[in-house]
Amino acid sequence: MKHRKLSTRRRAYAAVMKSLMWLCAGLTAALVVFLIVYVLVRGLPHITWKLLSTAPSYLTGDIGILPDILNTLYIVLATIVIVVPLGVGAAIYLTEYARNKKIVGAIEYAAETLSGIPSIIYGLVGMLVCEFLGLQKSLLAGALTLVIMNLPTIMRTTQESLKTVPQSYREGAFGLGAGRWRVIRTVVLPGCVDGVVTGCILSVGRVLGESAALLFTAGFAHMLFGFFEGLTKSGATLTVALYFYAKEQGEFDVAFAIAAILMILTLLINLAADLVAAYFRKKEK
Repeated sequence: MKHRKLSTRRRAYAAVMKSLMWLCAGLTAALVVFLIVYVLVRGLPHITWKLLSTAPSYLTGDIGILPDILNTLYIVLATIVIVVPLGVGAAIYLTEYARNKKIVGAIEYAAETLSGIPSIIYGLVGMLVCEFLGLQKSLLAGALTLVIMNLPTIMRTTQESLKTVPQSYREGAFGLGAGRWRVIRTVVLPGCVDGVVTGCILSVGRVLGESAALLFTAGFAHMLFGFFEGLTKSGATLTVALYFYAKEQGEFDVAFAIAAILMILTLLINLAADLVAAYFRKKEK
């Protein structure tokens, strides 16, 4: 009799916990769907070719976000070009070369601490460093700030991917007479390229969504420049332009149009990450 009561209580407890789990999952999914639908419904009707292909004119009052799109592209390219070699190189050193566990632990702890610092603090420190070095606000200053912000993401994802490569692969390559760097280049890195690519894609998503740090370092100018000239000039990315049009000018139609563009880009980036992971899993099988 006692065992039956315990069994009944356990089943009731499991049913309650399962119901709570489904409730939490449903609320989370509902919030995500509501946010996506609301932004797209408010923003998509205001996305026009004129908005996407022109620069803002203060004489006629026309609004265009082409400079903001190009600035976003410039800062993403500059950030990825700098952060990927640094992050992958640091991960390779910590996983394959470093032998002092205390140093490895200290570096990993520092990386985890960096990933938890609010982005506005990065922007404030980046602004102060630029002023100390006599530099002006520019896309390059914003890109360097984002490099420090995204370095832990690249490094940690690459580290975890390197650890998934079986040690027997390394030992077999060493047994054939290959050097350490050759083993890393021909055996280890090809086996964990999915983690590196996923980390890069996630970093692109974080760069696209960043605004607080760029307000202090990149500025909010809406001018058309080429890539190399643009890196030395102040410029607003899409997220900064969203803040500018919504908060400073009250152009909420334009703000929702930019929000819809960012939402679509975010969805595409997440889809790309899933497709890359699925491709490499299929390739391994």
